[in-house]
Amino acid sequence: MNEIPSIQWFPGHMTKTKRMMEKCLPLVDAVVEVIDTRVPMSSRNPDINVLTAGKPRIIVMNKCDAADEKVTSQWIDYFRRQGIMAIAADCRTGKGLNRFVPAVREVLADLIAKNTAKGMAGKVLHLMVVGIPNVGKSSFINRMAGQKKAKVEDRPGVTREKQWVMLDNDIELLDMPGVLWPKFEDMSVGEKLAFTGAVKDDVVDTELLACRLLIKLREIAPDSLTERYKIKLDTPEEDEMVESGEAMGCINGYELLMRVGKARGMLISGGEINTERAAAAVLDEFRGGKLGRITLETPADFGD
Repeated sequence: MNEIPSIQWFPGHMTKTKRMMEKCLPLVDAVVEVIDTRVPMSSRNPDINVLTAGKPRIIVMNKCDAADEKVTSQWIDYFRRQGIMAIAADCRTGKGLNRFVPAVREVLADLIAKNTAKGMAGKVLHLMVVGIPNVGKSSFINRMAGQKKAKVEDRPGVTREKQWVMLDNDIELLDMPGVLWPKFEDMSVGEKLAFTGAVKDDVVDTELLACRLLIKLREIAPDSLTERYKIKLDTPEEDEMVESGEAMGCINGYELLMRVGKARGMLISGGEINTERAAAAVLDEFRGGKLGRITLETPADFGD
């Protein structure tokens, strides 16, 4: 288990979404991009940057309660240095969303002033909401609208058609279906999206994915693993198993998965450990925030 899975994901409806975005962009004043705070860069579709070039941008860093607060602040500063307004929020609970409308008014202050000068004070502001699947766009819209306007399901790609949703503050949101890009040039991007559930589990090897996640977590959040699963992360004997650091990491990843399964009593006939069940537990618990507040990438990873 020493190869990073090559994950590609581009269903036909996502091609349709790109065309829909291009058609609707002239109708909106700004673009709201919802991203996953645990993987801020990997959860940004580079195609969206190209498609929405020239439009004012607001980034909603969703799922902030599952991410490291210190790293989240670093990302907010990172985006603002690029001239992009960013706010941290948890769209399921509504935390941080009170900053959204003020952020919109700040970003579109010039447009609002022009409208007022023309005698059109209070003119509705139109915003397009974009993002990859399963980052919480619908949860964001529902929270902002105060009711269930957009269909929400905890699986990628459930929003398939565009929807206009009016807020109470003279702001109208256009909800676009989630869209990934044709090919992950950096395989680690696809891997991190699979960790968070943005890519469907049925297109990946979940046991290998869980092994890779365990390796990553051992690197950046070892205490979370030991506290959650009550397992040891290394032994001297393991260091002698292989010579290559990469291979050792993968073998140890599988060993970690075995230890999780053993600690949880996930056994099958003959006393063997059910690694498939252990993998599902690791992935589900990471995605559900049960391993603590963890961010998988920092601005420093991208040379900032």
